[in-house]
Amino acid sequence: MRSAWLRRVWALWACFMVAKVAAVALRLADGPAEGLLSWRTPLALLHEDSLLLLAFGFLDGVASLLARQAGPRVGRAASAASWVLVAVVVAWTALNVPVARTLGTPLTHPMLAAVGGALGDSITHYLTAGNVLAMVAVAGAALLGALAAGRAPQRWLTLGLALSFAPALVLGPAALASVQTWGLERNAVTTLFRTTLRDRLGATTHVQPPTEPAGLPPEGPARDLTRLRGEARGKSVIWVVLESTGARFLSPWGRGPHGEDPMPHLTELLERALIFDAAYAAYPESIKGLWSYLCSGYPVASTDARRYAADRLPATCAPRPFDAAGYATALFHSGRFVYLGMSHIVRDRGFDRLADAGDIGGEHVSSFGTDDAATARALLDWIDGLSPGAPFVAFYMPIAGHHPYRSPGTGPRPFPQATERDAYINDLYAGDAALGALRDGLRRRGLLQDVVWVVMGDHGEAFGEHEGNLAHSLQIWEENVHVPLAFVVPGALNAPMRAPQVTSLVDVLPTLASLVGLEPAPDWRGHDRLAPLAGTARFYVDHGVWQMGLRQDRWKFILDAERRRGRLYDLQADPGETRDLAEQYPERARRYTADLEAWHAESTRRLSDASEGPDAAGEESAPDAAE
Repeated sequence: MRSAWLRRVWALWACFMVAKVAAVALRLADGPAEGLLSWRTPLALLHEDSLLLLAFGFLDGVASLLARQAGPRVGRAASAASWVLVAVVVAWTALNVPVARTLGTPLTHPMLAAVGGALGDSITHYLTAGNVLAMVAVAGAALLGALAAGRAPQRWLTLGLALSFAPALVLGPAALASVQTWGLERNAVTTLFRTTLRDRLGATTHVQPPTEPAGLPPEGPARDLTRLRGEARGKSVIWVVLESTGARFLSPWGRGPHGEDPMPHLTELLERALIFDAAYAAYPESIKGLWSYLCSGYPVASTDARRYAADRLPATCAPRPFDAAGYATALFHSGRFVYLGMSHIVRDRGFDRLADAGDIGGEHVSSFGTDDAATARALLDWIDGLSPGAPFVAFYMPIAGHHPYRSPGTGPRPFPQATERDAYINDLYAGDAALGALRDGLRRRGLLQDVVWVVMGDHGEAFGEHEGNLAHSLQIWEENVHVPLAFVVPGALNAPMRAPQVTSLVDVLPTLASLVGLEPAPDWRGHDRLAPLAGTARFYVDHGVWQMGLRQDRWKFILDAERRRGRLYDLQADPGETRDLAEQYPERARRYTADLEAWHAESTRRLSDASEGPDAAGEESAPDAAE
């Protein structure tokens, strides 16, 4: 039994070591990764593995001794169960090597919700030869470790085990504080356990009480846009939510990687638009982010979409005030409502019509949804069925821009395509063709001058601008959260008008209500950004490391919420977020830390109060009071 115990421990240790070697090798193959070649790196990378190995070895050893005393039959059963557990850990560790390579973290509890049929194309995209070979190597190392341990003398096995993992166990914390590991230090098993426990208990257990009253004094530029209030009264609304579309890729805010305009129809549409230069997603993921602009509220860390269902969380979401004012309401989505529980957010919120890929059909489909051109046609068909002259509010939610950047359909892809970012730009172009078809359809129906356009991105998309930052849902750098936001009100503007006030997507609904002349609901947390007030945008992410952040004036702050470590950037002087100024401006960093912790605590309280009754959600929150 003692020999079997050592074989299991050696199998796991060999698995962990090879997994880290494979992850580092794959990351270095993807490009430079500063810090991974330091002599301290192995100590940092293996520290969490050594803790798990120590815990497993102790528990397995105790269980083996107890089982042996209970008799041979119990001993054999216990040993078999332990080997099954080892096999599961090895398989999970191997699976997570390519995940950590790509995303900078093993799979977490929130990320597991995304692993399903809707993401089938994205998952198979990473079944490359290198990733498969790495997974096989990890499994093979575990097998060889167990076989070798079965032949070596037990004394030398024990000594070798202690000498190999003790340095990482003891010196790992100091090494972690001095080297950059890009998330590869996380053990796949402990990461899943820790994030599951965090989500079950709620993230508020990790937040220290704020050190000062919440609320930030206004800071930064703002333009007086109040003359536009009521300018869209009586007009219909097309609310466009661009999937995974960062502001930096679009012509009014930036350009594609080679200077191209990936959405020319959109550029033309925004020729007389109110354009917000500094708009931010509240959460860089589509589903809980949907709550932020649909209902003008902040989602809360470590909660899933079921928490926001209408029967659990009453709220004044977008359809209700428009329905009360006589508008027809609809939401057309090229994707699928089953993705990450989107149905919990949109069902029973007052829409007259809800349609996703399954309802729309279309000639071209993928695991994620249908072609955007089919969705545009379905929206136009719905408009045709309304009473002539009846106002409407219709959400148009395409999927072009979502990984793996090959949305279904036959739209043109005219740009060179050598990288994933190139594929993404071409996908935006293909989706823009469907947006142009939607606009042309309204023009043919004589409705174009009677329709207000709201155009926004639900979140950005990253392509390694910061090490380990890919896709959108793991970080809150600018490439993840800075999004396009514009309003087109026919007849109101003769040229583009830029709005410098910092804006959050929670502000979109109150701003739209102001444009069409509706009163804001008392439970909305956003603000009417037509007012000449400097804003503050707050955001967070919890798929991997739980981070909170804010943008105020030129300043961007990112807080590691669990370690209470903050990074401060001056976006005016350093738009790429490369120079951390937190030590240079400690008072500002302290103030922002306190504000974010109070914001999270208040958001959590509101979520709890709103679940108990709608009357509790109407109080003004402390972080917003200064605005």
